[in-house]
Amino acid sequence: MKHQHNHHEHNHHDHTHHDHSSHADHHDHGGMDHSMHMGNLKIKFFVSLILAIPIILFAPMMGMELPFQVTFTGSEWVVAILATILFFYGGLPFLKGAKMELGSKNPAMMTLISLGITVAYIYSMYAFVVNEFFQTDTHVMDFFWELATLIVIMLLGHWIEMNAISNAGNALQKMAELLPSSAIVIDNDGQTKEVPLQEVKEGQFVRVKAGEKIPTDGIVVSGSTTVNESMVTGESKQVEKNTNDTVIGGSVNGSGTITVEVTATGESSYLSQVMELVSNAQKEKSRAETMSDKVAKWLFYVALVAGIGAFIVWLSLTGDMNIALERMVTVLIIACPHALGLAIPLVTARTTSLGAQNGLLIKNRQALEVAKKLDKVLMDKTGTLTEGNFEVNTYISYSDEYSDEDVLSLFGALEEHSSHPLSVGILNKVKEINLSLPEAENVDTLSGVGLEGTINHKHFKIVSVSYLEKNRLKYNKEQFEKLSSQGNSVSFLILNEQVIGLVAQGDQIKAEAYGLIETLINEGIQPVMLTGDNKQVANAVARELGIKEVHAQLMPEDKEKKVKEYRDQGHVVMMVGDGVNDAPSLVRANVGLAIGAGTDVAIESADTILVKSNPADILHFLSLAKNSSRKMVQNLWWGAGYNIVAIPLAAGVLAGWNILLTPAMGAVLMSLSTIIVAINAMLLKLD
Repeated sequence: MKHQHNHHEHNHHDHTHHDHSSHADHHDHGGMDHSMHMGNLKIKFFVSLILAIPIILFAPMMGMELPFQVTFTGSEWVVAILATILFFYGGLPFLKGAKMELGSKNPAMMTLISLGITVAYIYSMYAFVVNEFFQTDTHVMDFFWELATLIVIMLLGHWIEMNAISNAGNALQKMAELLPSSAIVIDNDGQTKEVPLQEVKEGQFVRVKAGEKIPTDGIVVSGSTTVNESMVTGESKQVEKNTNDTVIGGSVNGSGTITVEVTATGESSYLSQVMELVSNAQKEKSRAETMSDKVAKWLFYVALVAGIGAFIVWLSLTGDMNIALERMVTVLIIACPHALGLAIPLVTARTTSLGAQNGLLIKNRQALEVAKKLDKVLMDKTGTLTEGNFEVNTYISYSDEYSDEDVLSLFGALEEHSSHPLSVGILNKVKEINLSLPEAENVDTLSGVGLEGTINHKHFKIVSVSYLEKNRLKYNKEQFEKLSSQGNSVSFLILNEQVIGLVAQGDQIKAEAYGLIETLINEGIQPVMLTGDNKQVANAVARELGIKEVHAQLMPEDKEKKVKEYRDQGHVVMMVGDGVNDAPSLVRANVGLAIGAGTDVAIESADTILVKSNPADILHFLSLAKNSSRKMVQNLWWGAGYNIVAIPLAAGVLAGWNILLTPAMGAVLMSLSTIIVAINAMLLKLD
């Protein structure tokens, strides 16, 4: 929708069908059993917690008696029985996850967790049997306390993670609730019948009365009205709808009654596409997540090598099987990285949730990682930096035959056949001064130029200045320069290849655009304007906003070339556009942001969609990208970093200097890193 007055036909959405059966809870949590729904996980956590409390009270923590520890005759039996139930009940999701990972020959997070809890359980049962049935001089230390806390903390972490992710989904789930439960369908005889929404089919006709929600996507076949699409697209203004205009399911009808032909329902509707998009974004694994799985894989191998190595060395040094076994088990339990397992998923869950709350639909999470390296933000003008609402400031006739009002009415007669923003401005002016319009026939779009049609047997054209220049037609350049420099878009009326009049319309700069440009410049990111409008208008807006680099009078393919040029020069580029003319450049850019979620093209082309057409949300996106990347790195260090120190110390590499990580200290460190990772992720916020 650019200013070269290049009128576009707005074909209705081509909706493809999606399978939504898996939307609710089928997120891949690092191999976590896919049948683990929110409810199941919550129950499993609380049952495991109830089982764990007596174990925590009755068992020592890695051999260290705690102030609150309770012992009585038979308490060891209670601990062993409860730990067995807890291991097979609470530990099952991790064991299943490990089976999947090992089955695909790719040990990762679940394998490492399973290694820790399995070693803790088997060794503790061995210690229990030795201590109860073989009266030896030395008491073999058990790890029941660690087993219980490990399973409970891991289940809690996964519950927090799934809860965060489902909350992000809920922000969009609410969009589905915008749809009414039923629709009034008109049959072939013109009779109306109310039917449940899920029974409405494509090709049927539905009646929407004033004030009702529009039940499906469709095309208006009769009636005219204004529609509030703010709940769907974030645009607060009323949108005029007449015959052949498209409507989106979930938007609210204004004062008129309309009949709509259904073009998409249920899973193929616009709202469902948005939800599908978010669902896919949540399922996608970002590069950092894959990195955390790689870290887990290496940690698994390191733990095995260090554990077995520690066993061999300590056995050869002391000759005591119990001491050697205890060292090996300590290493393997300490290596279990529940903190690492939560490091990335918790941050991404929080990011998705924060994005949804702030009108950002993050379609490609990779974009968040790239965004922190940006040095250029390329922006379309109309609809991104300016409102896209045009008001006629001047209309002039150059012909003795036509008055100024005649020129405006000729413009209006042709513009009635277009839905371009410039048309709306002209028709509003016509209505305002009560002009009657002549009948225009055979009206056609001139691609990239404007309109042409026949009025009273005469052939008129509405064209841009570039058409006049290209065809060497005479016009008042001085007047054009003056109007353009004031920020007006100027359209010319031509009869018999002669300019007979012009209309100048002004577009308002969005209030938030000023702060956006200032902040980008302050952060060392260069804003660049790419627009289809003429140079004078583009320069006037750029001057006002403080943008130094401007490329005007561009066709869609020119914009895409500019993006490619910048990338070839080594710049990391973000493109911001309305997703129609800008689609090729949105795809070409390192990061594509679509302003306004009203078109399928935007959904398909952009990495992130700004639901509200608010330039300030670009800053929210940059802030979110920077902060979430920082949190991911911090959490990986907290999750894996402590293992770098703890595993060698637990194995006893500094035992010669009397420095040995006690199992108890290892347990404290392990729990602490988990808590820090969880809190650190939850502290992620927008600046």
